[in-house]
Amino acid sequence: MAANGRSEIAFGALQAGFDLGYSQAIIHLTWRGLDEMDEVAGTGSAELLDDGALEIEFTFDQGDEAILTAVRESFSAIC
Repeated sequence: MAANGRSEIAFGALQAGFDLGYSQAIIHLTWRGLDEMDEVAGTGSAELLDDGALEIEFTFDQGDEAILTAVRESFSAIC
């Protein structure tokens, strides 16, 4: 992320630039780009949940949405 709150993402066939706004536990974003060469735009958020998981919502304007949850897994080394 750049100091001006702008960044870029590539996810599958989607390539987009986005603007960020954030608080202590949530990031809001608006984005615009190309998906298989079609112009697309949308909004999204990433929120740190009470259990430590990260929930990411990514929404296309007038279309699909995806909600992803990332959970940190703990592991121990084999001795």
